[in-house]
Amino acid sequence: MTFRSILFAAGSALALSTAAAWAKDSVTIGLQLEPPHLDPTSAAAGAIDQVLYSNVFEGLTRFMGDGSVVPGLAKSWDISEDGLTYTFHLHDGVTFHDGTSMDAEDVKFSLDRARAEDSTNAQKALFSDIADVTVVDPMTVKVTLSQPNGSLLFNLAWGDAVIVAPESIEDIKTAPMGTGAFKFAGWVQGDRIDLEKNADYWGTPAKLDKATFKFISDPTAAFAAVMAEDVDAFSGFPAPENLPQFDADPRFQVLVGSTEGETILSTNNKQAPFDNVKVREALAHAIDRQAIIDGAMFGYGTPIGTHFAPHNPAYVDLTGQSAFDPEKAKALLAEAGLPDGFETTLHLPPPSYARRGGEIIAAQLANVGIKAEIINVEWAQWLETVFRGKNFGLTIVSHTEPMDIGIYARPEYYFQYDNPDFQQLMTDLNGTTDPDQRTAMLQQAQQIIADDYVNGYLFQLASLSVAKADLQGLWANAPTQATDLTAVSWAE
Repeated sequence: MTFRSILFAAGSALALSTAAAWAKDSVTIGLQLEPPHLDPTSAAAGAIDQVLYSNVFEGLTRFMGDGSVVPGLAKSWDISEDGLTYTFHLHDGVTFHDGTSMDAEDVKFSLDRARAEDSTNAQKALFSDIADVTVVDPMTVKVTLSQPNGSLLFNLAWGDAVIVAPESIEDIKTAPMGTGAFKFAGWVQGDRIDLEKNADYWGTPAKLDKATFKFISDPTAAFAAVMAEDVDAFSGFPAPENLPQFDADPRFQVLVGSTEGETILSTNNKQAPFDNVKVREALAHAIDRQAIIDGAMFGYGTPIGTHFAPHNPAYVDLTGQSAFDPEKAKALLAEAGLPDGFETTLHLPPPSYARRGGEIIAAQLANVGIKAEIINVEWAQWLETVFRGKNFGLTIVSHTEPMDIGIYARPEYYFQYDNPDFQQLMTDLNGTTDPDQRTAMLQQAQQIIADDYVNGYLFQLASLSVAKADLQGLWANAPTQATDLTAVSWAE
C-alpha cells in the first residue's frame, strides 16, 4: 500500500469515526402528527406537547414517565391549612433561551394569561379556581384559590400550564422560547422540527446536542423509515402490525406501555338524533370494541366503558353496560322513533386508530341501520371543523390529556354534554382533598357519563414505540402526550 493510500485510508477512517461520534450526540424521532403551531398554551393539539413538553417548555411542576408529579421550575411549595394558598419557591438562576431571567413576574404573567377572560388556552378550566397570583419576591409566587383544589399541582404539570416569557408571545407559535434543556432551532413545515442543546440550562443538562422530530403521517412510510434507520426512534408508531417484525430484529427495541389516551367515538350531544340518550345507547351497543382493537390496533389496547384510564386505581370497569349487542341497538333505535336508522357523518383525523378504526365502526353501525359518511380530515381541519366548529355528527379521537374526565363538566366542549349534576360533582371534587372521598367521586363521575352514553367508549390507547436497540431513556408509558428527550442518550 502506498503512503498516499495509507493517508487516504486513515483519513477515511477518521471521517467515519467523526461521523459516528457526531451521530451519537444527536437523535431523529419520527412522529405521525405535525403540530399546527408551537404554542402549547393556546391549542388543543397534543402534537405540540409531543415535541415541546419538557424539552423546550417547563411548568412549575412536571410529569415523569411513571405518571408522578414532581417539582419543575418550582423547587418547593407551601400549602396553607385551609388549602386556599399555595406559595411556590422558584429555582434561582433559571433563564429563558434568549438569556433573560425567569422569575416570579413570568409565572404571574403565564398563569394570568392562561386564566384570562379572553384566554385561548384549550384547558382554561385547569385554572378556574385561581383567584389571584401575587409576586412576593423575584423567586416566590403566591397563588390564591377561590376554593380548595386538590388537583392544582397535577393541573400545573400539564403542557397548557408551562411558563412563558411576555416578550416571546408575539412569535411563540413559530419561534417558541422556553426554559428547557433544548432550544428551538428551526421548523421546516411539512417535514421536521429541529432542537439544539441549551448550554445554559439551569438543571441537569441534556445528554444530546441535537434532536430532530421528523413528521411521517403514512404508516407504510413510517415502517420504511424505521427499517432503513432514517429515524432513530418512532414515538407512537402508527403500524402496530409491524411490531413483531421489529421485535425479532436485533437492531431495534419495541416499547409497549400505557397512555392516558381514552379513544372514543365522540358524539355531538346537541345534534339530532344524538340529543336522544336512547340513540346514544344504541350507538354504544352497535360497537364491537374487541373487533376494533384487533382490526385497527392488532390487539394493542384495553377496552373501556367510560372516560377513564384502566391503570388508574379509581377506574371502574363499565364495559358490560355497553356490551356489543346489535339487536338491542336496533330495538333502542325503534324506541327512539328511528326504526329504519338514520344518516350521519364520521370525521376521521389522520392517526391509524381513527382511520382504520373508522372503517370498522362504519361497517358495524351500518349493520344496525346507521349510515355514517366517512370524511377523512387532516389534523388542522379536524381542530377547525370538529373541535372548534362543532360541525360533526361522530368522530374518533384519543383524548391523551391526563385524568381529563373533567371535560364532561364543560357544556361548551366540542361534544356538548350538559349535565348540571355532573358539573356540580366536578366542582365538589376540586374542593376535596381526602383521597378516599376523591376516589368515590371519580367513580361516581365514571358511572354518570356511562349512564348517559355521552360517547362511544372504545379502548385505552397503548403507547407503542420503536427505537434503535442502543437508544436509552425514552418513556415507555405516556402519562402525558410527550416525547421527553431530557434524559435520552446512546448506550456506551
